Amino acid sequence: MSATWIPVCTMADLEVERGRAALIEGEQLALFLLSDGSVRAVSNLDPYSGAHVLSRGIVGSRTLVDGTEAPTISSPLHKQAWDLRTGVVLETQGKDDRSIPVFPVGVDGDRILIRWKETS
Repeated sequence: MSATWIPVCTMADLEVERGRAALIEGEQLALFLLSDGSVRAVSNLDPYSGAHVLSRGIVGSRTLVDGTEAPTISSPLHKQAWDLRTGVVLETQGKDDRSIPVFPVGVDGDRILIRWKETS
């Protein structure tokens, strides 16, 4: 089994701290260019509402219990927040814990690549 790197967009297609949606094999992803120049990719599906809206969420950061800063995305619907590095929910707004899938991102020149799922 191996994973595939798939070109999704160019760096010029992204704006700092603004989400962009992408569609790969019928699955919606949300991509984010952070202020430090890194790019993060997560599922665009908000697991609390069932809507594909995380690319429209609010980018921010949270200080974790270990003192580190985590880049976050907050749902535009109910304001739950996730760590963009791990997909772990950091703010549930009183609901149960629901993480989101995270996808590895690569940069080749100006191209943004997503490491896609394992294939046989």
